[in-house]
Amino acid sequence: MSSVLKLKPARAVSGVFFLASIHTQTQISKTILQELKSPTHQTLHCLIDQCFSLKQLKLVHTQIILHGLATQVLTLGKLVSSSVQFGDLRYAHHLFDQIPQPNKFMFNHLIKGYSNSNDPTMSLLLYRRMVSAGVLPNQFTIPFVLKACSAKSCYWVGVCVHAQSIKLGMGSHVCVQNSILTVYVACGLIPSARRVFEDISERTLVSWNSMIAGYSKIGWCKEVFLLFREMQQVGLEPDVFTLVGLLSVSSKHGNLDLGRFVHCYIVITGIKTDLVVTNALVDMYAKCGRLKYAESVFDQMLDKDVVSWTCMINAYANHGLIDCALRFFNQVPVKNVVSWNSIIWCHVQEGLYGEAVELFYRMCGSGELPNDATLVAILSCCSHMGDLALGQQAHNYIYDNNIILSVTLCNAIIDMYAKCGALQTAMDIFFGMPEKNVVSWNVVIRALALHGFGKEAIEMFEKMWASGVCPDEITFTGLLSACSHSGLVDMGKRYFDMMSSTFGIYPDVEHYACMVDLLGRRGFLGEAISLIQNMPIKPDVVVWSALLGACRTYGNLAIGKQIMKQLLELGRYDSGLYVLLSNMYSESQRWDDMKNIRKILDENGIKKCRATSFIEKACRESI
Repeated sequence: MSSVLKLKPARAVSGVFFLASIHTQTQISKTILQELKSPTHQTLHCLIDQCFSLKQLKLVHTQIILHGLATQVLTLGKLVSSSVQFGDLRYAHHLFDQIPQPNKFMFNHLIKGYSNSNDPTMSLLLYRRMVSAGVLPNQFTIPFVLKACSAKSCYWVGVCVHAQSIKLGMGSHVCVQNSILTVYVACGLIPSARRVFEDISERTLVSWNSMIAGYSKIGWCKEVFLLFREMQQVGLEPDVFTLVGLLSVSSKHGNLDLGRFVHCYIVITGIKTDLVVTNALVDMYAKCGRLKYAESVFDQMLDKDVVSWTCMINAYANHGLIDCALRFFNQVPVKNVVSWNSIIWCHVQEGLYGEAVELFYRMCGSGELPNDATLVAILSCCSHMGDLALGQQAHNYIYDNNIILSVTLCNAIIDMYAKCGALQTAMDIFFGMPEKNVVSWNVVIRALALHGFGKEAIEMFEKMWASGVCPDEITFTGLLSACSHSGLVDMGKRYFDMMSSTFGIYPDVEHYACMVDLLGRRGFLGEAISLIQNMPIKPDVVVWSALLGACRTYGNLAIGKQIMKQLLELGRYDSGLYVLLSNMYSESQRWDDMKNIRKILDENGIKKCRATSFIEKACRESI
């Protein structure tokens, strides 16, 4: 027997693997198993442990089968766990299925693997199989099952696992309690999470971070701050996850005081931070409207990644400072799809559709492939510009590159065709969608409304309701607009009442604007005025403008003048309002009044905008 094999098993395997420079991996495995005529479990396990790749592991597995050792459960269990570690869950699952009676060790490793994968649902199915087979879970099983529940927001499964952990006497384990806490936070059940948190006798940093993240999620800034102070009082120092949680709630709700407190804490204590925390600081100042502070933090960063640059691009873009956003974008050393999408979308939001398309061409020329968000932005540009040819090119690009059509992307394609006048194409795509969400129905209802097919829009709404999809407030904006464009006063009144009585949706100012427009178009000015007077919310410029448009249609200059006073009191100086009143004076041959309106336009530098009704604008922004 060779001198190598006289060593202890672990050293022997190491010695053989040292010969890798001379022998192939297959030869090594054969040499070991030929010379070890009666290998022990320990020897096999050491051999598996020394595998440095999945390919090597499979070669060892092959030799185990050839030597008739595949029936040894402990060895197969070791193969399963090693396959999970190498990331091949499919291979691990295949091995697992060959075992007649898998033990707890095997279940745990496979459940853990799936809980950390893109398919955490499989962890829940394996757990169910484990319990059904009479294999009781332990404190290592439960946390990974609960992790899968968090990833999929499976509330009821989480509750059942929570109950079972208590029944099996594991409810007091800190790792189990922290996992349960994470499930409740992920499902938005913050009061339940707080009760679990209070029951934890020895809270770890994970416990505090989970609870802070929970309150951050629902925007309870005060509770987040109190938890942070309490955490300090018990002697626990925050980590990067704590700081990001605090800055996150500051960003989402514009709480500058909390954000500045966190920043001061970082500076004064000298706590170690990372790039994620610094990016969160930049984002916090930007979303709180302190762009100079955001740029100051950004300039002091020694290392910047694409997220850092994108934060600054979005900061200026969200405040309409496109030139500043472009300045930062052009300085980004390595641009990815996220940074491209950021600058493209900020141009779309500012109505610079041609420039957004040019940026898209630059992106494609750079070799960066667009994703769903990019294509939705370009389709939105086509919709606003009414450029059907460009929209068709974008649609062809999607098919030519075998891009999977998500529901969001389908919705954008339908909206583009509808707004570019190709209603039938839009309808064909809608009916061909395998999956539809409420946005899909909203887009097609509004498309029919804009093309004057009010009755068809109503029929589509009825189909939506019958299919089990609940309408939202945007659905009724499109529906009421359809009734308005088609003069369906009675139907409009019916659906306006149904909003609150049937669906519990209380009308917003956009819905009142649609109703005023509906009544005004049919000449029911008195009823429209009565509706405005009884509104539970203050009418805005859109509502008054809808009535002003009706006054012009029916030549009611007296009411028109009163409405104009209301609009001026609101401080709105939209060019469309002045043009509308000017046209009313012109049609009434009141030339002096018309000239006065034109003079106001010139003196205030108000330029006439392109012709777009306020109702259509409201619908567009809603969808």
